[in-house]
Amino acid sequence: MPSLKRSDPAPSRLSYRIQRWMLTPGIRLGLKVGVPVCLVAIAGGAFLADADRRDALIAEIAEMRASIEQRPEFMVKLMAIDGAGPKLAGHIRTVSALDFPISSFDLDLDRLRAQVAELSQVRSVAVRVRPGGILQVDVVERQPVVVWRTRSGVRLLDESGAHIDTLPSRAARSDLPLIAGEGADKRVEEALALITAARPLGDRLRGLVRIGKRRWDVVLDRDQRIQLPSERPVPALERVLAVNEVQDLLERDVAVVDMRLSQRPTVRMTENANREWWRIKTPDGDGH
Repeated sequence: MPSLKRSDPAPSRLSYRIQRWMLTPGIRLGLKVGVPVCLVAIAGGAFLADADRRDALIAEIAEMRASIEQRPEFMVKLMAIDGAGPKLAGHIRTVSALDFPISSFDLDLDRLRAQVAELSQVRSVAVRVRPGGILQVDVVERQPVVVWRTRSGVRLLDESGAHIDTLPSRAARSDLPLIAGEGADKRVEEALALITAARPLGDRLRGLVRIGKRRWDVVLDRDQRIQLPSERPVPALERVLAVNEVQDLLERDVAVVDMRLSQRPTVRMTENANREWWRIKTPDGDGH
């Protein structure tokens, strides 16, 4: 009997290589994901190639977005301001320039926060949207501590020297201490320390004057001045007050107490006191 030729069950070399290639992870991922994505992209590109279909799709998306943004739960109906006085609250509403009701999607909270923070009366501000459609603005308002008189006008300053507001006159805030002179706004903290030290003087204190951006003069009534050094002015003022407590120095005819040289303080008398002194010392004077 003739022998039958049996076929070889092993795959051909080409078939083997194709099978191995299909088992490669990158190729499998490309066939599973890449091919469908390419087909969708080709179909989408063909669809959007027509200008009318493209415009219709854009309009449909815009309409859907508007319908979502204008839903009642996303609408902000009013603004609530806490921590600000009536005047500052009015400024905040003015700079925000919001027309309520407005969608929360149209609110730029960072921009609004920056606008409010630029107001001179504001120390810090936080802005958020509360449930119920309320735009909440929490403000920490600067508190004036001194009145600063300059050549250009009278201003209110806080403890950091920041400008808060302009006053029509000193009398508008007579309850606050007065400082003057160029550069005084840069040393408000030191001025407050001097004002605190000068409390024993009571109503006699008229204010502080910054001299040459270097040091302070304490101005009292009766045109008296205490000239303080540029370094350690508070201890120098306390020395003067200690002497005054014992010897009533500032109750006499003293025009200036000069403490600029700590090792050699000097006292300048008033003109009337000087004339009286020379009258007494002159040989033909009445006091001879």
